[in-house]
Amino acid sequence: MQYEDFKQLAQSRRSIREYTSESVTTADVMDIIDCARYAPSDTNSQTWEFIAVLNKDKIKDIEKFTWDRLHVLAAAAEDKGLAKEARLLLKSFGPYATAFGGAPAILVCLSTPYTSKFRDRIFDPLAFGNETIWAEEGLKSSSLAIQNLMLAAHSKGLATCPLSGPVLLADQELRTCLNIPDDRTINMVVALGYPAVQPKTMPRKDIAEILTIVE
Repeated sequence: MQYEDFKQLAQSRRSIREYTSESVTTADVMDIIDCARYAPSDTNSQTWEFIAVLNKDKIKDIEKFTWDRLHVLAAAAEDKGLAKEARLLLKSFGPYATAFGGAPAILVCLSTPYTSKFRDRIFDPLAFGNETIWAEEGLKSSSLAIQNLMLAAHSKGLATCPLSGPVLLADQELRTCLNIPDDRTINMVVALGYPAVQPKTMPRKDIAEILTIVE
């Protein structure tokens, strides 16, 4: 691939929250995950797993219990005298957090426990680091794989939207719904489908704002 081709792919990918009714095929999902698994990972630990939900009723169930949790939080805010914040939670954050509900597919992206030869032979015997650090190592690698899968989906004409709403609001309900083991961390949910809207070009910070070159 030429640089300009990749640049166009990376710069044209957008987070889409409205999808057509066209189904996503199992073959498409497998192609996308095939690209995801070639992401780099710490000591080739490959700390990622994915659950592809293609059942629309199941997706609606996940949307519902996410909204249910939003309403619980809003009611608690009301009780504390935070009526304005409660309204914003439901009106502004709610649709943003549950934008996967109309997608024909979602990918629940997990990170698995991080192990490596360095941890086993050096870090753990020296009591270097802690479980929070190792969990973060798994999440970092998992996130690299998620970027791969979103670019792969875009190259196939599919749209994605990475979402943390269901994880922040209804982690336990999502675990129960999809039988996710406790030793897996739910990184994010990625909505997947064919775009029903033409995305706007969002502004980006100038390179000079985000890059420091040390020569």
